[in-house]
Amino acid sequence: MQDRWLALAALALLAAFGWMIETVIAAIIRADDLRARYSVTLTDEFRVQWRLGLAVGVSAIVTVFGAQVMGPIELAVFAGPLLVIQLAFRRFAGIRATYLQTVRALAQVTEVGGYVESGHSRRVSRLALAIGRELGLPEPELLDLEYAALMHDIGQLSLAEPIPGGATLLVSQAEARRIAEFGAEVINQTGVLDTVAELVRDQWLPALGGPKVPALGSKVIHAANAFDDLVGGSPDRDRTAAAIDRLRLDGGREYDSEVVAALVSVTDRLPITRL
Repeated sequence: MQDRWLALAALALLAAFGWMIETVIAAIIRADDLRARYSVTLTDEFRVQWRLGLAVGVSAIVTVFGAQVMGPIELAVFAGPLLVIQLAFRRFAGIRATYLQTVRALAQVTEVGGYVESGHSRRVSRLALAIGRELGLPEPELLDLEYAALMHDIGQLSLAEPIPGGATLLVSQAEARRIAEFGAEVINQTGVLDTVAELVRDQWLPALGGPKVPALGSKVIHAANAFDDLVGGSPDRDRTAAAIDRLRLDGGREYDSEVVAALVSVTDRLPITRL
């Protein structure tokens, strides 16, 4: 009996060690691929993967011990559900990728209609994601942030005449609020993106002194959109510095100081064209 407990402990340690190695390697790959800070991607990987790692580790241990008392047929029957789960995960990943492509296509309606500059929604989305990762947002919140940033200007379709250059930075708060609320109502019609709709609805709000304190995702979109309105796709460092100075102008009342600091960190590390 004691030998079995020692074997169980050894297998558990090996499974935990293997999971940790895999998580660290995945975090390194993601940090390089997403050009994010390694500490952020490592934390995110541990947060997301520990449940899956636990399930895989327990299944491996049960399989090893079960092989001693089960024949190959019984073992195959036991392993069947694990294969189904793996296929389900892959199917979910494929559906998520297709869903994101649909959202991106919807976001381009404002560009095709001439309401915003070409590439604006994509640039705001990438910058918002980079800021969100810098702030350490978990993966589910990053996904909502990406959807909201892609569709943040959909409310401009309600305008009789497009804003010059599509820059909502130039409009009044009342007009910005109307655009945001119309966009949120459009998104609400999907019936499955309520959180995304709220991020879009509150994107016009100042960080401080408004009728309510917006969610962090809305603050990120507010700053990323203003930054792109000022810089566009230009790699000019002087233009970037001037835009950041403008976002800092009121000491954090309009644009959240923590968000702007993350924006500075992101733009210092990489040029806008490489986000």
